[in-house]
Amino acid sequence: MMISQASCFWEERQRYLKTKDTILTMTKVCPKIEEKRVVEPISADVSFASNHFPSYKLGPDDQIVDEPEEDEKGPSVKDVVDKETGDLSDQHKRLSVRDLACKFDKNLAAASKLVDEAKLNEVTSLEGHVMLKKLRDTLESMRGRMDGHNREEVEKAISTVEALAVKLTQNEGELIQDKFEVKKLASFLKQASEDAKKLVNQEKSFACAEIESARALVMRLGGAFEEQELCSKASRAQGPNVEKLVEEVQEARRIRRVHQPTKVIGMQHELHDIKSQIQEKSAYSVKLQREIAIIKRAEGSKSCPYVLDGSQSLGSCLRIRASLDSALDISNCSVQWYRAASESSRREAISGANQSVYAPEPFDVGRVIQADILSNSQKFTVTTDGPINTAAGLQSRVESLLRKSNSEFTVVISQMNGQDHASRSHVFTVGKTRIKLSRGWITKARDIYSTSMQLCGVRGNAKVPAKALFWQPRKGLTFLLTFESEQERNAALVLSRKYAYDCNVTLVGPDD
Repeated sequence: MMISQASCFWEERQRYLKTKDTILTMTKVCPKIEEKRVVEPISADVSFASNHFPSYKLGPDDQIVDEPEEDEKGPSVKDVVDKETGDLSDQHKRLSVRDLACKFDKNLAAASKLVDEAKLNEVTSLEGHVMLKKLRDTLESMRGRMDGHNREEVEKAISTVEALAVKLTQNEGELIQDKFEVKKLASFLKQASEDAKKLVNQEKSFACAEIESARALVMRLGGAFEEQELCSKASRAQGPNVEKLVEEVQEARRIRRVHQPTKVIGMQHELHDIKSQIQEKSAYSVKLQREIAIIKRAEGSKSCPYVLDGSQSLGSCLRIRASLDSALDISNCSVQWYRAASESSRREAISGANQSVYAPEPFDVGRVIQADILSNSQKFTVTTDGPINTAAGLQSRVESLLRKSNSEFTVVISQMNGQDHASRSHVFTVGKTRIKLSRGWITKARDIYSTSMQLCGVRGNAKVPAKALFWQPRKGLTFLLTFESEQERNAALVLSRKYAYDCNVTLVGPDD
């Protein structure tokens, strides 16, 4: 491409020299000009598109009406760039990485040279404008001194010079476009050259790694061959002793294969029998413990005039009643409820649970519930038959609510600050950072989880204890809320305690 640009430049120079001779001939045949008028010489660096004056026709406002047909030129710079890019893409598969990098470097140097030539062409174009202006001024001065046929020739020469100026301006536009394409090609080749260098370095590092690994493998193979030769020499030296030792080892392996499976199977049977015996003894021990507990409970029930009624699961109510006619009415007795891990473990008093009825809450699941009854200075204790069981469907309900950012429950305010309160249904909203009680746009309470907040199942007087919940948002404000169902109440307890635990707060009842 650089050679084609140089050849075009040489052709333009030849055309300029011919045109220069023509203009000098025209000036010689013209009438004699005053000697005081000095005509400045024309620059020799100007190049013309052709070696003769074209036939231009000027219209109003010096506009060119008929433009001459341009001579056929070679392909444009854009076409050359596209062709070179396609050739490089086709040759990329055939050239090696090093050859490709070298070619990119050569093309980059050629593109830089083209950029320099484009800058030189800009200077040449500027000199051409200056020369055409001077030539037109000279012809204008000549036209004032000519008459007749010579005046017409001078006017034609002026129109030709003006047309050449217009053509030079058009060529400058094309030159700017070509310069942009050349810069684009240079940047592309520069990036391609850098990528090729990176690829060369990468391939070089890979080749070095492969050489090192192959060298290490050869060293290992050489060491293995030497060791094998040493072993073969030693085996030849030992001779019959080695063969006898090999036979003994093979015999020992055969004996082990014959007897070892039988021994393993016997040990497996023994382990299976031991496991069966342990399971039977465990079941028998559990059965004995249950019988002992039933016997103790029966003996205690003979001496205790009170019994515990109700399903021993979450969502139900445990109620104390008198089992003997001689027993004092439970309403005239003092009651205190406890929770414990088992009947023999240490008990934990449930603060505020001093009524004959108690509704277990999620804290009580897996624990034994007991109640101490003080009647006529005598103390009696009633206990559940086993740990409190969880409610069916509670886990799935809580998991579905955890998918929401806020969970809403419909409640009724039964008490407010310890006083009975008759109200319509409200919305109890349990969020990840706070709890809110509202009805429409009216908010009764809205507080974030804090150490002053309390939340537990109801432990005092309530119409439906299994559906009731005690909530203290902050000191000086308490609510007794009644839910639509036992499951909703227990779900609200589990959900709020989980969110509070995430905020490093533990929600418990009063004095817990």
